[in-house]
Amino acid sequence: MPVTTKSLVEKSKSVAAPLIASAVLIVTFAFLSGHNSAHAAAAAAGPLDDSAVSSLEALDNAVEAVASRVTPAVVNVAVTSRVTSDDGSDNGQNGGISPQDLPPGFRQFFFGFGGQGMKPQPQYEHGIGSGVIISPDGYIVTNDHVVDGATQIRVTLDDKRVFPAKLVGVDKLNDLAVIKISAGNLPSLPWGDSSRLHPGQTVLAFGNPFGNFPFTVTRGIVSGLDRPNPYSDDPRKPGDFIQTDAAINPGNSGGPLVDARGEVIGIDTFIISNSGSFAGAGFAIPSEIAKNSAEEIIKTGSVKHGYLGISINSVTPENASFFNLPTASGAIVSQVTPDSPASRAGLENGDVIRTLNGREIADNSALQVAVSEMRPGAAIDLGILRDGKPMTIHATVGEFHANGTQEAENTGSSRTQGSKLGLAVDNLTPAMRQQYNIPDRVHGAAIESVRPGSTAEDAGLAPGDVILSVNRHPVDGADSFVNAVHAVPSGKDILLLVWANGGASYLVIHPDQSLQNGM
Repeated sequence: MPVTTKSLVEKSKSVAAPLIASAVLIVTFAFLSGHNSAHAAAAAAGPLDDSAVSSLEALDNAVEAVASRVTPAVVNVAVTSRVTSDDGSDNGQNGGISPQDLPPGFRQFFFGFGGQGMKPQPQYEHGIGSGVIISPDGYIVTNDHVVDGATQIRVTLDDKRVFPAKLVGVDKLNDLAVIKISAGNLPSLPWGDSSRLHPGQTVLAFGNPFGNFPFTVTRGIVSGLDRPNPYSDDPRKPGDFIQTDAAINPGNSGGPLVDARGEVIGIDTFIISNSGSFAGAGFAIPSEIAKNSAEEIIKTGSVKHGYLGISINSVTPENASFFNLPTASGAIVSQVTPDSPASRAGLENGDVIRTLNGREIADNSALQVAVSEMRPGAAIDLGILRDGKPMTIHATVGEFHANGTQEAENTGSSRTQGSKLGLAVDNLTPAMRQQYNIPDRVHGAAIESVRPGSTAEDAGLAPGDVILSVNRHPVDGADSFVNAVHAVPSGKDILLLVWANGGASYLVIHPDQSLQNGM
C-alpha cells in the first residue's frame, strides 16, 4: 500500500473511533426503544379475531375432510420378489426384478430393502409400495414396477388388517397393475376426470413413504400436464404424466393422487431427484389412462394396446420450416416399421400427423397416448401434411407387441470424415451392428466417434447412433452422408434423422463453422 494511502487510513481510524462509539449507543437505544414499542403493540393487539383466520381454517377443514375420506381406501403393499443373482442368472426363474434393473426415477420411488448379503441362492428382495382400493370387493390399483416378479404380496389396510393379495393382471406399457384381496364392504375411491385438470389446481398425494410412515398425506398443486417420461426404457411407451409438487417419496409408488373432491385423478409413479427423495417434481399416471387399463385388466386379465408402427417427434418452431408447416403442432413420422399398420396404410418418413379422427394432435405424446388407448382393429383417419400438402390416410390399428420384426441386409465399411459437425462416420458392418445392437433393417451412416465439445456432442449424438437422412434425403452410407452435409450452404441448419436406442428421431443441428477437420 502506498505510504500516503496508509497515512490517510490511519488518520481516518483515529477520527472514526469516537464517532463509531457514539453511533453504537444511538443504534442500541433506538433498537431497544423500537423493540419495547413493538412488544407493547403486540401485547395490546391480542389474538387475531375469527374473521382474520376463517379462510385458513376453512382450507384446513376442507383438506382434513378429503384426507379422512381418502385414507381408509389407501393400502400398504408389501412385496417379496425374486432378484437376479450377481452372475446374471435368475436361478431358472423368469420375471424376477431387482431395483437396480429399474430406470433411475422408478428405482428411487419404489422403496426396497433386505438384501441377502452372502447367503446362498436364491435371493429375494423385500419392498414397500402403495395402492388404492377402487371397488368394495377388493380390487386394488398399484404400479407394475411395485409387483413385478413378486412371489408374495401382502396388503395392509388403514384399520391394520392384513390380507394376502393375488395379481390379477398388469399393463406394462403404462406401468399399472391390479391386485385383489378377499374381503368385502371395503372403503373405495371413485375415479376422477384427469382431462379437466389445470396447472395450479390443488391435489393431495397418499402413500407409504420410506416404508416407515404409513398412510401419509401431502398437499400441493398440479405443476404441469402432458409430461413425457424421462426414464422410458422403450420409445414406444407413452408419457402424458401429471406433474405435481405434492411431496412424493420412495414408497409412494402406486398411491393415489386425488383432487379436492377426493376423486382419483392419478396414480403416483416416479420422481425426479438427484438425492432419491422428494425434490419438488413428482409424476402420476392420469386417471383417463389408469381407469381404462384397470377396467380392462379386471375384465380380461390383460390390456391390449393399439399400435401403428411408427417413431415420431413433436413439431417445434425449430424444425417446422423443414416440413413446410404453417404452425408448430403435430407429430412428425421419423420411422415406419416394415409390414406394420402404418406402412400398409402408406405413411412415409417426414409425414406430419395433424389430426386423428378429426381431433387435433398437439405433439408426439398426444398421438402416442391416443393410439395406445385404442383397441386393435379400430379404423382411423389420419390427417397429414406431406411436403406441405394436406392428405387423409386411412389406417387400421394393430396390436402392440414387445418385439418387432427385422429384415436382413449387409453393407460394406468405409470410414469417412468431413467438416461442420465434429464426428466421424462409417458404413454399417456386421461387427458394428452386433456391438451396438443395430437391427438389420436400419440403413445409413453409423457414428464412430464424436468430438468433445462439438456441435454433434451438444446435439446428443453418440457412437453407435445411425444417421438415416440429411435434410430429408436418405443416406445409404458414410460417403453419402458426408456429401449431403457438405452440400448444405454455410450457416444453414441441418435436419438429421437419427436412429438411436431402438427408435428414430429428427434433430436440428446448428453447424459449427469453426470446425474444419473431422465430421
